[in-house]
Amino acid sequence: MNLGYACINHGLSILPKSKRVTTNRSMIKKTFKERGTTYASEITLQNVTDLLTILQWNVDNDIRFFRMSSDIFPWASEYDLEQLPDFNAIADTLRKCGDFATQHGIRLTTHPGPYNKLCSSDERIINNTVKDLNHHAEVMDLMGLSATPYNKINIHVGATYGDKPAAGEVFCRNFDRLSDTCKQRLTVENDDKASMWSTRDLYDMIYSNIKIPIVFDYHHHQFCTGGQTEQEALTLAVSTWGDIVPVVHYSQSRSEEHNDPSIKPQAHSDSYWSVPELYGINVDVMLECKHKEQGLQKMRQLITEGA
Repeated sequence: MNLGYACINHGLSILPKSKRVTTNRSMIKKTFKERGTTYASEITLQNVTDLLTILQWNVDNDIRFFRMSSDIFPWASEYDLEQLPDFNAIADTLRKCGDFATQHGIRLTTHPGPYNKLCSSDERIINNTVKDLNHHAEVMDLMGLSATPYNKINIHVGATYGDKPAAGEVFCRNFDRLSDTCKQRLTVENDDKASMWSTRDLYDMIYSNIKIPIVFDYHHHQFCTGGQTEQEALTLAVSTWGDIVPVVHYSQSRSEEHNDPSIKPQAHSDSYWSVPELYGINVDVMLECKHKEQGLQKMRQLITEGA
């Protein structure tokens, strides 16, 4: 079981400001309008420099799976990357990050936000989605990462609009508008609402048409089973990955963790108290608890205690 964590190294990000390590520096829209690409470039260079620091920390702690933040380039929708004054230095640092990851066997992935909806009927939303997803692929290209789901760009289908088969057809049609390296990395994930996209739905209406892999989320499956057991849904999702080690997501309920029924049961826990059942399947597990790398260390402890 290869364990990973997402986007933020909690311990490094809470250091005093002068020593803080983070890839999420950004700015409000008003600041971007006032300071433009010059400031965005400066922030981006700091973010990619700190990405290399985080990857080194991960290697020092034997962590070989990491989800990169989608906020490395602030306001990326407003410019082409080559327009940034520090683009050459940024590209050089990104390549160093990619080379370092390859050298040390670190799997790098991304998970763009929920505003990405390839199934939308709104052309503006589709255009914004295509631009954002292609941006993620361009960053991975600059890093020299494989144009395969090993370095996945993972999204949710996003909606059903009251007609799931029709929404699936729109998703598959708009998939063709993405760049080649984006299409080659794209994956889809099951949802946490019964009316949304189960693993079975994704297989029947997305994978069967465009052959992109399915990321199985254990926690989401509890709320949207598609009539399958956990083992059945996991096995179905894994079958879509071919020769590449599949990725699954694991979190637990924050409501259960804090014994507080006022918290939505879908909310992710701070840490962990049980280990995912893999049913003998080899997968890479992205841990989505709030305590990030500390949750990963807790999971390692649970695995050791159960051995």
